[in-house]
Amino acid sequence: MLFETSYTSPLGPVLLGSDGENLTGLWFAGQKYFRSTITGPVKKEDALPVFAQAKEWLDRYFAGEKPAPGELPLAPAGSPFRQKVWRLLCEIPYGQVTTYGAL
Repeated sequence: MLFETSYTSPLGPVLLGSDGENLTGLWFAGQKYFRSTITGPVKKEDALPVFAQAKEWLDRYFAGEKPAPGELPLAPAGSPFRQKVWRLLCEIPYGQVTTYGAL
C-alpha cells in the first residue's frame, strides 16, 4: 500500500508519497511528472511518522536552515539510472550547482 499527504510550501502545494516507512516521492503540483512513480492504490494518510518527519524537514529548509537529505528515510521509485542520479544529487553541497554531465 502506498500513502500520500500534502504540504503547503512557499513555492506552492507539494504532494508527499510514502511506502509507510520511507519517503518515496515529492512532487510540486503541476510539474511535468506529477505522481509519475505512484503505481497501485494510494491512501490519503496525514498521520504517518515519515510524513511528520518530512514536513518538519521542509519547514526547516524553507526557514533557511540546511537540513541534510540523509536525515530523511528516502526510497524514491525509479530506474537504476534515476536511483544513481538521486544518490549523486544528495551529495551536492548547499549553495553549489552542477550539471548532469558533471555528475
